[in-house]
Amino acid sequence: MRISFHGAAQTVTGSQHLIEINGSRLLLECGLYQGRRAEAFVRNRSFKYDPRSVDAMILSHSHIDHCGNLPNLVKQGFNGPIYLTKPAAELTDVMLRDSGHIQESDAEYLNKKRRARSEPLIEPLYTQRDAEQVSDQFAAKNYGEVFEPAPGVKARFVEAGHILGSAAISLELEEKGRKVRFWFSGDIGRFQLPLLRDPILPDETDFLLMESTYGDKPHRGPQLAYEEFREVIKRTQERGGKIIIPAFAVGRTQELVYWLNMMMHEDGVKMMPVYVDSPLAVNASDIFKRFSDTFDEETRQFVRENRHPALDFERLTYIRSVDESKALNERREPMVIISASGMAETGRILHHLKNNIEDPKNTICIVSWQAPDTLGRRLAERQKQVRIFGDVYNVRAEVSTIGGLSGHAGQDLLMQYALAGNGKKRKVFLVHGEERSALILQSKLRDVGVRQVEYPEMHTSAEL
Repeated sequence: MRISFHGAAQTVTGSQHLIEINGSRLLLECGLYQGRRAEAFVRNRSFKYDPRSVDAMILSHSHIDHCGNLPNLVKQGFNGPIYLTKPAAELTDVMLRDSGHIQESDAEYLNKKRRARSEPLIEPLYTQRDAEQVSDQFAAKNYGEVFEPAPGVKARFVEAGHILGSAAISLELEEKGRKVRFWFSGDIGRFQLPLLRDPILPDETDFLLMESTYGDKPHRGPQLAYEEFREVIKRTQERGGKIIIPAFAVGRTQELVYWLNMMMHEDGVKMMPVYVDSPLAVNASDIFKRFSDTFDEETRQFVRENRHPALDFERLTYIRSVDESKALNERREPMVIISASGMAETGRILHHLKNNIEDPKNTICIVSWQAPDTLGRRLAERQKQVRIFGDVYNVRAEVSTIGGLSGHAGQDLLMQYALAGNGKKRKVFLVHGEERSALILQSKLRDVGVRQVEYPEMHTSAEL
């Protein structure tokens, strides 16, 4: 049995890992690579294996860097089951449909400019129709339910605490009488974040495939991040500006809404309009409400005692139509606009940024990790000029980054995660992390006795 690393290897996005066992191929994740556009287009169109040869797939959660290339996988011949949790099944369906729509819309917008310049037109990576086909192959499972995705493989989902429906994947592998315990972390959440239950740490396992996004630093506590976020809101309010927040439509948006609700009803922030401008985020929030049994006890108590639903309050408006979205940029009073994508690469957030980035009264608030070569990363790095839809804009708005809001585990929890169970794993594979983060985490794990810690290169393989 062996595993090959075809995505999120020595980088963060595009998660994709292929396990071969008993003559079968089992794929973990099929994420969209996000980075330089030309490179991303080629990477996402091309697979290093024949999709028709994959027998089954297991998906840890619904973020686009983990599920976003499924339409291409299916279009190129994969017809096996896609195992995921029940909340993830609903979220992934709306995520992919929205992604297909965005791919088409952005291509159409860019092609208008390219026609005017007599430049070659571009094709969308995939269409909404392509995305709609994927859910036919979903095989939804409960947390803890044991299933057999391939001969010799027993699998179950374990709470990851990252977004609604997110899971670590526990696998028992058996080939030719040899048994191996394998655990894939997916994206690891954090303790004491709003809405979600805390992540469950691994039990005894032989091989651990683990994310390392923040392997170089621990996070500040969520309460400190909340207080910093509140000060950004108040500061921008006082100068009469807007707060523009690129946020992942699933997970981060719902947490921000919850916190803004708390601030305005309990914590001294003046009431002002909050707009969630993403059809995907609107649909995702509806799904969150349907799966409220997955909320943590703090959230359920807030709903019970404070009489304000966790995802809804009187100054909150969910924007669906394009016309409503455009109208927000005509208004000048203080407001919060939360819009996808979280790395500011596609979607309506680009229009809000280009209309508000040159006004010093406004604030652009970065609340999650930003991949290299994305607009979000360039903003987080405080670049003075950025390019949006091919045009150059001066960054005159305040840019505030609040790392403590991340839904990813920091270094301290990653260490705890890797050492859980017997603490004597045969091997730990670090993926989903930039070189600096992963190598620092690798060194710290070796210092405490975990000798076999690898940071595999893209498209390499390892025996299990």
